[in-house]
Amino acid sequence: MFTGISIHNVYVLDQDEALDFYVGKLGFEVVEDADLGFMRWLTVSLPGQPDRRILLEVPGPPSHDEATAAQIRDLVTKGAMGVAAILTTDDCRATYEELRSRGVEFTEEPTEQPYGIDCALRDPFGNHIRIGQVDKPA
Repeated sequence: MFTGISIHNVYVLDQDEALDFYVGKLGFEVVEDADLGFMRWLTVSLPGQPDRRILLEVPGPPSHDEATAAQIRDLVTKGAMGVAAILTTDDCRATYEELRSRGVEFTEEPTEQPYGIDCALRDPFGNHIRIGQVDKPA
């Protein structure tokens, strides 16, 4: 049946600002950036993983009317959309320090968890992102 998930969306309020953050600060790469006329199709991925993309989507047509888009923008800004992504790393503390040096603001410092170490941040729009270093099973 299914063989994988290729695209997941994250609502953003400004795609150029999203590029600055996801590419410029977090280190993602642009996979697709196309003007479809009715919307801009903008996807990013981790380097070397173009088959696992995030669509940086602005709420609005063709998926939403203006009233619905306004509600989504409000929810995004409040951080009420849940976790946008959980990223993994081999060294959470080093990743945290590297991203802080690039100007990323964190909502939670690296913390020991039963499964490893993780930390949390929000993108410029309010989306929650977690970064985890998962312990390998013994």
